[in-house]
Amino acid sequence: MKLTLVIPSYWARESEVGWKEGDTIYDHPTPLDNEGTLLRAIQSIEKLGDKDFQLVIIAVATAEDIEPQVEKKIANIIKSSNQGVEVLLFGRSHLTQIHNLLVSGGKREYTDLLQLRGYSDIRNLCMFVPHILGSEVAVLIDDDEVFEDPEFMLKAKEFIGRSIGGRTVNAVAGYYLQPDGDYHVKKPFRPWMKYWDQYDRMNEVFDKVIGTEPRLKETPFVFGGNMVVHRNLFTTVPFDPGVTRGEDIDFLINAKMFGFPFFLDNQLSIKHLPPPKTHPVWRSLREDLYRFIYERAKINNQKEVKGMTRVYPDEFDPYPGCFLKPDLETKIEKSSKLLSEEYLAQGDREASEEVLKNIVLAKTDAVPKFDPFQKLCVLQRRWQELMLFTSQEEIRSRVKGIFCKEVQRK
Repeated sequence: MKLTLVIPSYWARESEVGWKEGDTIYDHPTPLDNEGTLLRAIQSIEKLGDKDFQLVIIAVATAEDIEPQVEKKIANIIKSSNQGVEVLLFGRSHLTQIHNLLVSGGKREYTDLLQLRGYSDIRNLCMFVPHILGSEVAVLIDDDEVFEDPEFMLKAKEFIGRSIGGRTVNAVAGYYLQPDGDYHVKKPFRPWMKYWDQYDRMNEVFDKVIGTEPRLKETPFVFGGNMVVHRNLFTTVPFDPGVTRGEDIDFLINAKMFGFPFFLDNQLSIKHLPPPKTHPVWRSLREDLYRFIYERAKINNQKEVKGMTRVYPDEFDPYPGCFLKPDLETKIEKSSKLLSEEYLAQGDREASEEVLKNIVLAKTDAVPKFDPFQKLCVLQRRWQELMLFTSQEEIRSRVKGIFCKEVQRK
């Protein structure tokens, strides 16, 4: 079973420059003048007993003008590592060559499916590259994680592609261990969380799925930084670029609509050591309400389509299902008002006003101006066509050739 491990690595302008208007917003991209967490992630591969896989690093920049610097930075990190596996670098220069191949092959219309901007598009590259490399399985992790379990790869391969209880396992979710070794999300309770009970519901579903037997069970959630995807799925269903945050759970919803349930393995863990987030709470709440409103519309707009399975919010309870139901606007309004009062008590009037805007945005800008379900159906068909076209041996060999100069052997 050929397997490709893919790690997207996000980088920003140097610290003294900071964020500029038009730069893509990611949770915690590393400034170019910092070392970041990528080397730590690569070095942790030494702990793995099974190193029979390729490693691909996706070089992601917050702005196009720093992309060459980001590629160079990551190439140097790869050279300084001692990972014991074959490593490939994929960045803008490689994507441009792939776009050129598509154009020369008369398939210019597919270039928009392969982009280096936004979480969903990055995740799609995390599946496209293993496809091109001829892998049966893609394992997706993030660069702010480290391997601690020597048997991680053996466990990742254990169920994928097999039939369990009469059902084929094409998607396996792992989970995160926090710095203290626990899987629960630990956030201090604030009054506004009474209505925006995200962390409580997450811990509830973690206990239900991670904390109980059997080892492998269907799950309503998935972590983008610990998932195992079989080519049956990654050549059929893409991540939806219409979702700018929470693309992992949205992918789970998409996959289930096309008949691919996710199963969680409660022994497949990875240590999550993220840098602190710098954006304010009101912005996180805004990003969440946009994605939940979008996903709810996608579910509500389902129609009977051959080969697809209708899904319902209750199937994703307790999380994210509790945010996909008719009372979502009530949750947004009540939590936003309480958070606004909290900001006022702290003397932060600007943040208080920003969080109140969420109530209006939930009824206006956050509501999709198109049918997300119909758009998903079109996206899925085009993605499948792209995968079929790039499955041709002539095309695949030409694309694989793009990587050759980037291989590092240690």
